[in-house]
Amino acid sequence: MNEEELLRFIESGENLQVEFKESRDHLPRNFFETVCAFLNTKGGLILLGIDDSGNIKGVNKKVLNKLKKDIANLAHNPQKLSPAIMLSVKEIEIENKAILAVKVPESSQVHKTNNEIFVRNQDGDYKITHPVEIAKIVNRKQNFYSEQTIFPEISFTDFEPQLIARAKNLIRTNNPAHHWLELDDKSFLSRAGFYRKDQSGKTGYTLSAVLFFGTNDVIQSLLPAYKFEALLRKENIDRYDDRLTVRTNLLDTYDLLMGFMEKHLNDPFYLEGNIRVSLRTKIFRELVANIIAHREYMNPAPAMIQIFPDTIEFINPNNPKVFGKLDPENFTPIAKNPTISKFMLQMGLVEEVGSGMRNVYKYLPKYSPDATAEFIDGEEFRTIIRLGKTREEIGEKIFELITNQRNINRNKLLNILQEQVGSKLIEKVGSKLALTQLKILILISEKPEISKKEMAEIIKISTTAIDKNISKLKSLNLLKRIGPDKGGYWQITEMES
Repeated sequence: MNEEELLRFIESGENLQVEFKESRDHLPRNFFETVCAFLNTKGGLILLGIDDSGNIKGVNKKVLNKLKKDIANLAHNPQKLSPAIMLSVKEIEIENKAILAVKVPESSQVHKTNNEIFVRNQDGDYKITHPVEIAKIVNRKQNFYSEQTIFPEISFTDFEPQLIARAKNLIRTNNPAHHWLELDDKSFLSRAGFYRKDQSGKTGYTLSAVLFFGTNDVIQSLLPAYKFEALLRKENIDRYDDRLTVRTNLLDTYDLLMGFMEKHLNDPFYLEGNIRVSLRTKIFRELVANIIAHREYMNPAPAMIQIFPDTIEFINPNNPKVFGKLDPENFTPIAKNPTISKFMLQMGLVEEVGSGMRNVYKYLPKYSPDATAEFIDGEEFRTIIRLGKTREEIGEKIFELITNQRNINRNKLLNILQEQVGSKLIEKVGSKLALTQLKILILISEKPEISKKEMAEIIKISTTAIDKNISKLKSLNLLKRIGPDKGGYWQITEMES
């Protein structure tokens, strides 16, 4: 906003979306009542330093920085404003007097100040208490998404062309025949829902467009508190062992957060049929995508990933719909940011809405046998993964049992093999297998890519003896080799299903 635009607002006077407040040295007592009312209605502009009659009084220039800090801090204080919100504050000088222009967005949530709800009409702010009136606000906001907020000041030149090209390449990889690929960049953004017209007739690029394609400076100018954080807290629980702070576009954000997960989480060997599948990717790409696709971006709180020794937490500011722990057997997924979710789907970064929860419950037991997951909806959406014993820890105990030559318990080995494999053929012929053959099958069930040399070192026999026992297992149709000696893996036959 410049001086000319400010004068137009002053000349038009106060209305549904403009409020004047005389403010010389401190914030007006009812400042956050107006903030709350604008958030709950259609958004608006508060001009500090203008009296009710439209006279330019100005703000004391000596306290400008203090007032800006007060606005930012109090907007983050749940006692003053709940849920918290990002407010844009700009200083404008006119007639040698300082004016603070505070832009308040329309919100997708119902806000309170000092535990009271306010809304806006042509006459100003008024408090509502009747449940029916509150329900009307809630119902109206069901179809409002802050990601679709229009910023008329944003132009096509504020976007990074290479990010648009990168998004197109991802879509092309996911669906080579996608009709968006035929469009020029401006038409592409429009078709994808990043340029729109709202009910008032205002047109422009949306917040979701800025989040995907904006420069870092543009993103920070609109969302100064925006960030994602990832923390590793395995050794230093109170502080952290490693930290990643991300304040960039969503394409880079996804890659950086996935890189952090790959850096600090193991990826046990797993086959789906004859195909090697990354359990880490199956589980955690959906959870990373969820905190990107479903967070409330107008909320100043960061989205966070925390990796503890036996727990992984995903936390993002949220526009809650359910409240409480989600039941995977009785849950209807809802896109909190439909444009962002749809675009990530087109790029192949996620599957359909709700796939994250399904994939976690499907693959988590294969990643860590004792693991559990919780999804909790609230003002913060929390996903809590409790890992229990890892496959490596279980494997170490099995290796210890196998290498303990003095107290080898045949029945215990057979039971372990049956639990690991669950094969009817093992059940039928297992009692006839030699101890060495049981050990080989257990080692392969834990590590399909294990080499003959590694088996020999663990079991403490020669590779020639390993060859003889593997030949016997193959003759019983219990074992086969997939691929070459280097780069291939073993498969216990009835594990295919």
